[in-house]
Amino acid sequence: MVSKGWFIPYIKENQKLFALVLFLGAIAVFSASMLMYTSGFLISKAATRPENILMVYVPIVAVRTFGISRSAARYAERLASHQLILTMIEKMRVRLYDMAERSAKQTKLGTGEMLGLLSDDVERLQDAYLKTIFPSIGALLLYAASIGALGLFSWPFAGLMLIYMALLVFVFPYVTVLVNRARQTQMKKGRNELYSHLTDAVMGVSDWLFSGRQKDFVDEYEKKEAQLLALEAAKHRFIRLRQFLAQLIIGGAVVLVVYWSGSVVQSGSMSHTLIAAFVLVLFPLTEAFLPLSDAAGDIPVYQHAVSRLHHYEKLSYEGESERKTVDQSAVSQNKAVSFEQVSFGYDLHQPVLKQLSFSLKQGESLALLGKSGAGKSTILKLLEGAVVPNQGAVSIQGKPVESIRENVSTYVSVLNQQPYLFDTSVLNNIRLGSPHATEEQVKEAARQVQLHDTIESLPEGYHTGVQETGIRFSGGERQRMALARILLQNTPIVVLDEPTVGLDPRTERELLETIFRVLKGKTVIWITHHLTGCEACDRIMFIEGGQIEMQGEHQELLKENPRYQKLYEMDRPFSTI
Repeated sequence: MVSKGWFIPYIKENQKLFALVLFLGAIAVFSASMLMYTSGFLISKAATRPENILMVYVPIVAVRTFGISRSAARYAERLASHQLILTMIEKMRVRLYDMAERSAKQTKLGTGEMLGLLSDDVERLQDAYLKTIFPSIGALLLYAASIGALGLFSWPFAGLMLIYMALLVFVFPYVTVLVNRARQTQMKKGRNELYSHLTDAVMGVSDWLFSGRQKDFVDEYEKKEAQLLALEAAKHRFIRLRQFLAQLIIGGAVVLVVYWSGSVVQSGSMSHTLIAAFVLVLFPLTEAFLPLSDAAGDIPVYQHAVSRLHHYEKLSYEGESERKTVDQSAVSQNKAVSFEQVSFGYDLHQPVLKQLSFSLKQGESLALLGKSGAGKSTILKLLEGAVVPNQGAVSIQGKPVESIRENVSTYVSVLNQQPYLFDTSVLNNIRLGSPHATEEQVKEAARQVQLHDTIESLPEGYHTGVQETGIRFSGGERQRMALARILLQNTPIVVLDEPTVGLDPRTERELLETIFRVLKGKTVIWITHHLTGCEACDRIMFIEGGQIEMQGEHQELLKENPRYQKLYEMDRPFSTI
């Protein structure tokens, strides 16, 4: 899909409202200019001591009229412009979230980059309209209109002012763009780096603390922040210098107008009462020209923001089309779980899984082993649909995980290391697996996991309160209660995410026996660190460096694989206690 622009299409969609905003803005500036013009004329005329108040009644009414119309037009222009911005930004945000979701699925968009897009780039698009597009168009129209109006009195002087005021309208904005282009891009990049640095640190705060390197993180963050502050300081110094020079130009314009109007009055071509009018009208005009430099100075930032949005939108559509092609060709229709040439990485330059392929038939069990960081937990996330592979396809019962992500819990259930028990009754905790289960069905599930007698011995049986996090139960009892939930959930695939961690060897052995007995006939993936009980699985698979290091049946590996023999021998004391 070819992405559309981020400015012109939205203006075209709302061209009537856009025209209304420009019209109201022009009316507001025109009223402000005429207010100063008529005020100057009124002051000068009143100084001549007219014989009757009626001699100055028209300018008095004009001053009141333009004073009211200026405020009313400015208020209406603010309402219309914000309505226009909200309408356009609403559509932009929908488009952005859709694009970010697709990019995040492919992990092409990091958390820091996501924050940069949502909190910075979108805000920049909004500022582009409010601070640059609307004021710039209005100022240019006013510039042309004021020079044209001045030409009615003197075309030579109008030409002079055309060139002189071009310093404010064109030269200063252009110089600002040149000076700020590299600086603004560096500041934008610096802010995005701070986002990424901070979010990565927050998510890995435990690693920073355990490694004792929290001071290194703070020092590095403060160094990046200091560089950003230095750029901000340089930007503000340039702005102060530019504003000083702009005020000098305005002062020079006042001198030119006074000199010209005085000479015209002396020649008898114009009444002396218009001198103050021409001088005062300069101030609202220059007030409209001054923001042009600030508006132009932000153009590099807008360009950078739009280029980032275009870049990620293009990546999101390219990745989506690649996934669809892979899904249609690689999904197997007769397997409970299928990984086909799956590659995945949270950082594309450091993949966690590399071209991983394996499949399980319904009712088959797999022990998945590997050291920390080998990719075991990533396989679980891919199976749950929490992340999507960069390449390849993951399917459940012949369906791409992406297509069933919303109801993946009807296909896969997970028994974690520390299942959470809520501060309610035992009955309600087990019934979480199936909210509509009857009390007898809950009891039957408890019997299967050999927990019924323990529950019946409690003061109120199944209606006994569990207490917060289930502290009144042992680790093995909490796991059996979570296993009963899974039986009620009755999914065809069950993932065991190291459910015996922290249990004593005897409890571990008894729990594993119960698990494999009650889950017989279901597809089981058991993520573990050691070989205790692995002989109960149909297949054993070792993951190392994101790839399959070895796999096979327990007896086969024990006979033919020296490395497996050594690992099994090392774990054997634990399995025989």
